[in-house]
Parts: sequence; structure tokens; C-alpha cells
Amino acid sequence: MRRVVRQSKFRHVFGQAVKNDQCYDDIRVSRVTWDSSFCAVNPKFVALIIEASGGGAFLVLPLHKTGRIDKAYPTVCGHTGPVLDIDWCPHNDHVIASGSEDCTVMVWQIPENGLVTSMSEPLVVLEGHSKRVGIITWHPTARNVLLSAGCDNQIYIWNAGTGEAMIRLEDMHPDVIFNVTWNRNGSLICTACKDKTIRVIDPRKEAIVAEKEKAHEGARPMRAIFLADGNVLTTGFSRMSERQLALWNTDNMEEPMTVNEMDTSNGVLLPFYDPDTSIVYLCGKGDSSIRYFEITDEAPYVHFLSTFATKEPQRGMGYMPKRGLDVNKCEIARFYKLHERKCEPIVMTVPRKSDLFQDDLYPDTSGPDAALEAEEWFDGKNGDPILISLKNGYVQGKHREFKVVKKNILDSKVTKNSENSSPANKSASSTPLIRFKRALNQTQLSHTANGRDAALHKQNIGYLLQHTHCSFMSV
Repeated sequence: MRRVVRQSKFRHVFGQAVKNDQCYDDIRVSRVTWDSSFCAVNPKFVALIIEASGGGAFLVLPLHKTGRIDKAYPTVCGHTGPVLDIDWCPHNDHVIASGSEDCTVMVWQIPENGLVTSMSEPLVVLEGHSKRVGIITWHPTARNVLLSAGCDNQIYIWNAGTGEAMIRLEDMHPDVIFNVTWNRNGSLICTACKDKTIRVIDPRKEAIVAEKEKAHEGARPMRAIFLADGNVLTTGFSRMSERQLALWNTDNMEEPMTVNEMDTSNGVLLPFYDPDTSIVYLCGKGDSSIRYFEITDEAPYVHFLSTFATKEPQRGMGYMPKRGLDVNKCEIARFYKLHERKCEPIVMTVPRKSDLFQDDLYPDTSGPDAALEAEEWFDGKNGDPILISLKNGYVQGKHREFKVVKKNILDSKVTKNSENSSPANKSASSTPLIRFKRALNQTQLSHTANGRDAALHKQNIGYLLQHTHCSFMSV
């Protein structure tokens, strides 16, 4: 007999917003007209693009800093134009990149416990785009490889560790690029463009591997993401302005594997994909709901699971990596929904009675270690993600400094701002203090040997302090 109901362990996934005291309140979320998520999350921090006068800024909050956020809370504010996109480095939870209307990409290192004062000096500034930079995404497996795409219709791939643009894709897109994503091992990228074409590109060969014109007939923006098996999932609009979800096989993109039509809302659908559970979450900008689908190998391939609905529309959405979830509560996804004045975490849970670790919900997932160095990837090597187990919960690794290896003015900036300066700098800066101590000892010995009075002794110390004041203060 044919099954009436499809069997799936994710059929009963439900979403739940956290209580008010666990939200981030009184945040002025950016009003810039750009279809990015405006929020980026990792297991330590949540970053949110906010309204800022005289330039662009974003907030970086430790996850535990919930409640009302003071208006004077320090920001990351080095851009001279509004910030359009931000992305945390997958291999270092303290490094974040930002793209802005000022045509630059900046890489920042956040202190261990968050910001104490506003940060305006980035680790490195990546300059090359001639128009605003609206897309930022880190390579999934190679350290310090960063991709940026701008409204100049160009894609740059940078070695952020040296500050150099290693690859430039300039003649592939005739119009504005809506989004760019990497595949599972970072060997290919997939782009959605305003010319209604989806392109699969090998960036190191600078060649288009596959493309599909008019993937969606509508004029509204599209999105395209890679799935774990190499297929491409797209969201877009039909000619009648109905929102669509389509699945494509990159080996044959003549016809889609399946197309799902949803509703006639005009908000752009932002897809978030979990490769471990094969669930895609669709968050529409301006919507008040999150739809989620399961992707399988059998037709019809895309299976609707459920919808999480609230009353308030979302202005942006952040998505927590798997290693930041609470496995003891069977949490399979966590979103950070941006309202007009606050950020609200939403937890997706699979109901289970057992308190034991559910290994069918939590297969080994991508960890924070890079499989390759930047130079290896640019030389042609590929590496699959290094997986970690979540059985005992994710344990934070040792804090790693982001180093810019480049012989220019940036080096002095990094040295000045970094907490751990080099041994040479330490010895040089401590020299006046050592000189002062030696002189002080000699004065004390002289005083003891000759039996001079205490007033003369104080006078000598005052003289030494006066002449070493500047050097001593620098230490």
C-alpha cells in the first residue's frame, strides 16, 4: 500500500520565540534599501547593522548581553557610507567582514569580551570596487579567503591575510548581482543576477560551468544557494509575481527538477540551508513568517514541513551555525529576527521525550578549523569541511589572532591595536623602565654608603622621575 503521509523526523519541528527578557531591545535597525539579512551570528556574538549618522556602523553584542541596549553602546564605525552586508569568519569567531556604500570591504577583530569602546580602525581595508559593496561571504574551508561583490557587477576574491585581491571576475555579469554563495567545499560559486540568469562559476579558472537564463520569469530579485549534493536551490518570482522555490541539477539546467509556487507577496525570500538535516528555511523580507522545507533525493524533492508565524514583520534575519545550538533541547536551528527596534531570537526544536543525545538530529557538522590555508586554495587545492561532533556540546577553542602579513602601513596599525605586541616591541618599550630602576638602585646604594640625608635622596628620585617621565608614561 502507498503511504498517505510521508515519514520524516522533522515533520513536527516547531518554532518558538524567546521571552522578552532574552531579546535585544532598543536597537535602531538600518533602514537602507538593500536586500541583505542585516544580521550575522556565531556562537559568541550577534552583529546587527544599525542606523548611523555620518557614515555606516554595526553593533557587535555578546550573545548573553540581552535586554535593553544603551544608546551609547560602542559600535564598529569605520565606514564612511552605510554598511550593506556583514559576515563572521567561519574559522575565527572574533573576525568579521563588512561591505559598504563607500566601496570598501573592511575586516575587523572583536576583543574577547566584546567592544568596550567604539572601533574605527579595521585590521585591513580591501579596496578595488568602484561602486558600493553589497555582498560579503567567507570561504567555507580555506582560511582568510573572502569574496565580495559590488554594484559595479564585479566579484573580487581576496586573501584577507595579505590584503590582496587574488581573483577578479569582471565580465561575467552584465547587471547587478543579487547574491553569491559557495558550494560545500568552496570549489565553485553560484550567483543570481538581475538579468534573471543563474550562473555556476569556477572562480580559479574564471569560467562559467553552468548557467540558466530566466530561471524565474519575474522582475523581482532572485536568490540562489548550493545544497550539499551539488544541486542549486533558487527563490524568485513568476511572471504573475507569485513567489517560487525551484531546484536545479547543475549537470542539466534546461528544466528545473521541481518548482513550488507559494504566494503573491512582494518580499524577497532569503533562503537559509542546513546541510546536516537538509532543511531549507525561507524568510521573506517584510514577512511575519518563516517557512521550512525538507529536501530529499526522491520526487518531488522539496517537501513542505510547516510555517512559523508571528504578528511582527521581519526586517532582517540572522542564522546561528550548528555548533552554537543547544543540543540538550533538541534545537536544530536558531534565528535572530530583526524588528524595527529589537532583535528577537527564534528557536526551532524537534520534540523528543528522551534526554539522551539525539545522534540522528546531530550528525557531525562543520567545525571552526580550516581545511586549507589561503595560498593552498589559490594554488588549486580543495578541502572538505573538517567535521566535529556535537555529542558533548561544542567547546570553544583557543582564541586565535588574525594576522595581516603585509609590509605596509597596515602592519603598524595591527601592532598598535593588538593586545599581544611582538617581543621586540615589548623589550624596546620596557627599556626606559629598566633604565629608571637601575638608576633608582644606584641612588639608593649611594645614599646608604655615604649616609646622606633623606631630603637629598628624595631630590635625586624626583630628578630621575622628571627626566624619564615621557618614556615611563609610554610603557
